[in-house]
Amino acid sequence: MRTPIWGRAPTPLATARPRSHRKLVVLLAGTATLLAACGGTTSAGSSTASSSKVGGKLVIDSYMGTTWPCTFNPFNPALNFLTVGFTYEPLEYINDLQTTSSGSSQVEPWLATSSAWSNNYETLTFTIRNGVKWTDGKSLSAADVAYTFNAMATSPALDLNALWKADGGPLTAVATQGADQVVFTFATAAQTYFYYVADQVPIVPAHIWSTLDQTKLATYADSNPVGTGPYKVGSCSEANVKYVRNTDYWQSTAANPVPRIAEVDYPSFLGNDQANLYLTEGQAQWGAQPVPNMKTAYLDKGPDRYMWFPPVLNVGIFPNLDNPLLSNVAVRQAISLALDRSDIATRGESGYEPAASQTGIITPTYSSWYDKSIDDTAYDPAKAEQVLEAAGFTKGSNGIFQNAQGQALSFTLQTVSGFSDWDASLVIVTQELKAAGIQVTVDDENSGPYTTNLETGNYQLAYAGSGGPYTQGGPTPYYELRGDLDSSNIGGTNYSRYDSPATDALFNEYAATTDVSQQQKIIDQIEQVMVTDYPFIPVTEGVDWYTYDASKIGGWPTASDPYAQPAVYAPMEDNGVILDHLYPVN
Repeated sequence: MRTPIWGRAPTPLATARPRSHRKLVVLLAGTATLLAACGGTTSAGSSTASSSKVGGKLVIDSYMGTTWPCTFNPFNPALNFLTVGFTYEPLEYINDLQTTSSGSSQVEPWLATSSAWSNNYETLTFTIRNGVKWTDGKSLSAADVAYTFNAMATSPALDLNALWKADGGPLTAVATQGADQVVFTFATAAQTYFYYVADQVPIVPAHIWSTLDQTKLATYADSNPVGTGPYKVGSCSEANVKYVRNTDYWQSTAANPVPRIAEVDYPSFLGNDQANLYLTEGQAQWGAQPVPNMKTAYLDKGPDRYMWFPPVLNVGIFPNLDNPLLSNVAVRQAISLALDRSDIATRGESGYEPAASQTGIITPTYSSWYDKSIDDTAYDPAKAEQVLEAAGFTKGSNGIFQNAQGQALSFTLQTVSGFSDWDASLVIVTQELKAAGIQVTVDDENSGPYTTNLETGNYQLAYAGSGGPYTQGGPTPYYELRGDLDSSNIGGTNYSRYDSPATDALFNEYAATTDVSQQQKIIDQIEQVMVTDYPFIPVTEGVDWYTYDASKIGGWPTASDPYAQPAVYAPMEDNGVILDHLYPVN
């Protein structure tokens, strides 16, 4: 499963909520609950505004570790955060923050007005919305949707979530039915794939993409993207992408225009410090990175500044299991035991990211899935040394363990250059591992080569979120854990290259049942894999880094109104949903 990388984590908003189409509740696996705020002060920031007022400029401040190449291919996992939500849209929208442990998600019609399962969850039919136009004036059709998914079969690098049978998923056919329906056929019960199909695939125009070399779609630059979303790319340079309103957006009416912010600027930053200075000086309204001394540096500098950091999934150490030393489970267990996760969370992440569990379950978000009885997250460096000694390792004169052949437990750990919070955390990680006899040298990489190295296995240890430098989860723990552990995802976000037929079978069993109690038992078994095999070593819980300035723009998501994941890099459509809500104040 090749999950998108850029993705690091409602009640009505009165006049702020522009959409009039109704919501649906669709069974994925349970009903919705609100996620409590983590580590931050929140406010609705709900200044009054006229529903017909259009104007203002929104500036985004999100460190991505690269300048902009001005390519907007929505299937490029390193850059699709610049285009999905802004320009390209999915069939339906699913908010990961509004689910329960049993997985029932509030699903909002988008480019599709409805969807329905049949044939024991092996057939899924979408009805495509009429009246939607591409930004070049042509009409969206069911044929565009069918083309998008079939192109993923022709050019497998586009199949970021391994939907097609050839890529390890259950999808076998996609075809139009009548004038406005698209039918998906799966080889097995596939209700867990609804999230991927409905929410995680941006629909592209067949009249443009079908004219390209179908075997090279993944490398298509798409410099002038034609989409259905609320914004068009107005101009682009290495330093900034400027978006302008799509005045023919399908959600917009004369009385209730959508979007209402006239311009959105997305500057590029090569480091957190540069981005933080820009944010704290008030040059941006939407921030998406940790700021040291948040209260004094940011919150106290304006009466309408707020933050909210909901935990969404895991950040930790991926061991490359193709490495002969790291393929030894004793080494991976020792790494886990040697880490004081609470200390790393407090000092490295300033308390904003909670300590993670080796089970891989994020709390409180998915607390009811968490099996405390099998958790093995204890900080015990003495036991780490005992585990290594029992596995035949001995300490050298330099204090570092080595095997009988003299190969030292000395590794390079890759991370993203400029992530100041990760850098701070890794200072502590390397110190704690060295104290337990494991040498680690941190290697900072720019986001492009870093991502490539993780996907191709060109590393020893890597520090990453589930899904890359930014994170990608789903409505239940199944989605993150499958991304990290399922063998179909080797070459994608299974960075460890973990290959276990028994674990793959558990994911298949989960997908084949709608019995919540049975799904719970399966997740318990996958947690057991995490604490037995240590295929991935969670260190902290990854949060949606999110600050906002409500002095000139209202309609922001908050802990009390989590209508979307708030980080601008959140998975796929969330940023588009937020852009649809925002409005100029005064």
